[in-house]
Amino acid sequence: MSTAAAGAIDHHHDPTTTTGIPNKKLLMWAFLASDCMFFGCLISTHLIYRLHPPPGTLPARQVFSIELTSFSTFILLMSSLMMALAVNAIQKGNLKSLRWSLLTTIFFGCIFLGCQVYEFRNFVFEKHLTITNSILGTTFFTLTGTHGLHVLIGVIWLTGMLIYSFTGRLGEKDAIDVEMMGLYWHFVDIVWIVIFTAVYLLEYI
Repeated sequence: MSTAAAGAIDHHHDPTTTTGIPNKKLLMWAFLASDCMFFGCLISTHLIYRLHPPPGTLPARQVFSIELTSFSTFILLMSSLMMALAVNAIQKGNLKSLRWSLLTTIFFGCIFLGCQVYEFRNFVFEKHLTITNSILGTTFFTLTGTHGLHVLIGVIWLTGMLIYSFTGRLGEKDAIDVEMMGLYWHFVDIVWIVIFTAVYLLEYI
């Protein structure tokens, strides 16, 4: 093993598999792959019912607000940028920049969740669309609700890392842990882009 390779492994303090990929990163990729198939099933189910709706189904265009969803999509994309900056900061050992980037990512994530809660409330009380009264509601709330839960888990994870950064035990050697958060957060963002396109933009294409 070369000196450079050994240094890279020691830098991340994470044993490397025979693939040359750190164990933590390999496990995260495996989890994201399984989660990708899970979301694929949810999106496919929703699209099947959207393309072949039962009689009496309310048209999705009368329910969805493309303006609100476009705004929340932009917010989530900006959070992905800030997450990338957080990973770059920890790799350079810059804790101050890391904290600001994490805080901004958390803030954007909370805005996205707030938009989703507002949208759900509007669907239920204004459009009378619930998870139980129509196929559209069942597939839509299950899909977007599951994604919202992933965002919430990400926000909690980011908050925990932000708090941990003030203990004095987080440094450049822990870059792999922040990178794992980054992989997860970017995955959540990519999934939302697919959902936004397939669920919301479908009616306008």
